[in-house]
Amino acid sequence: MKFFKAALFIFLMLATSGVFAQTSAELKRRRDKLNDELEQLNREYDETKNNKRVSLKQLNILKAQINLREEKITNINAEVRNLDNQISESNNTVHNLQTQLDQLKKDYAGMVLFAYRNQSAYNKLMFIFAAKDFNQAYRRLKYLQQFGAYRERQAGYIQGTQKDLHIKIVELDKDKKQKSDLLQSQEKEKQELGKAKNNQVKVISNLSKHQGELKRLQRDVQKRLARNKQEILNAIRREVEEAKRKAEAEERERARIAAAKAKAENREVAAPTKKAITSKSSNSEILNSTPEAAKLSNDFLGNKGRLPWPVATGQLVHGFGTYTDAEGIRNDNTGYEIRTNTGAPVRAVFEGEVKTVMDISGSFLVVINHGEYFTAYQNLKTVNVSKGQKVSTKQTIGTVALDPATGDATTIFTLSKGTTFVDPRLWLAPN
Repeated sequence: MKFFKAALFIFLMLATSGVFAQTSAELKRRRDKLNDELEQLNREYDETKNNKRVSLKQLNILKAQINLREEKITNINAEVRNLDNQISESNNTVHNLQTQLDQLKKDYAGMVLFAYRNQSAYNKLMFIFAAKDFNQAYRRLKYLQQFGAYRERQAGYIQGTQKDLHIKIVELDKDKKQKSDLLQSQEKEKQELGKAKNNQVKVISNLSKHQGELKRLQRDVQKRLARNKQEILNAIRREVEEAKRKAEAEERERARIAAAKAKAENREVAAPTKKAITSKSSNSEILNSTPEAAKLSNDFLGNKGRLPWPVATGQLVHGFGTYTDAEGIRNDNTGYEIRTNTGAPVRAVFEGEVKTVMDISGSFLVVINHGEYFTAYQNLKTVNVSKGQKVSTKQTIGTVALDPATGDATTIFTLSKGTTFVDPRLWLAPN
């Protein structure tokens, strides 16, 4: 019974360790990906740091480096906490295995002593013949046979427990070594983070000498973003008006047919079974006025938190909402500004219909309708789709353009429910 309790305990410990191992694997994959992205940024920074004309690009690279290093430090902290849990569990397992081993050895020693005292065939025969009757003699014979088999099993249990104990001690030492390596890596990242922040201060100081040019570039960017935002809203309002016009026309046609049928059958016109679209109808009601649009909206909503990113690889430069740049310029971002590779393909995050393809200040804007939801893709160098075209999830719609102010390959992705912009973080899958 003691053995089975110990075996159950060991199984639970191993199962728990499996959960931790899975989490550790995920964290390690994320750390490796962050390392790859940091190496890419380091190469780009080395290419630009000696060129004063691209100092704004240097600043953006430094920002991205700082964000990635901070995320990497957070990731390492999670790995260390995970290893602490594993080490604690392993310590408990080692302690219990050692206790179990000591008890097994103690029990086995008692059996060895008993066997030694009764090792001769004469003693065994005397033990059997000393029985009161045949039944007791038979039971004593079976006892001796079972005792021998039990002793062999106990020896096997001892060997198995010793093996498990050795494996667990090796795992414990490995976890401690891994934790030590992670802490060293964390300290190195903190030092590199400090260097990046110092470099950022120097670049900002250099940029301040060209403040007039910087503000001009920023105003140009803001104008382009404002026009993009307005065109996105215009496209959505046009879609609402078009959906409303179609719904009203369909309602009038249904009413005409119902009236004609009632007249032919000499009866009153039945009340409509479907709610009519009126001037007081909400955008949601209008955009979902057809079964196809309502299904598309539901499908889009059903994928909340699982939508693919508009680019296969990229780093988030600025998230949703108001933020202030390191150079002190206040910005209002209605979506995700994503930095990616030069010429990277931009893809639709869900199936839908293209509603707008427009050239704005030398780069393209694409707006796609998904029922009552809309996604927009800004700063495209080329486009592969046209207005009215149906697109599928992850279908390439164009390629990313370079930001004329920074030289970075960036695209801005926005998502809205009707005319209300929403935070893409709640909708896109973790990158």
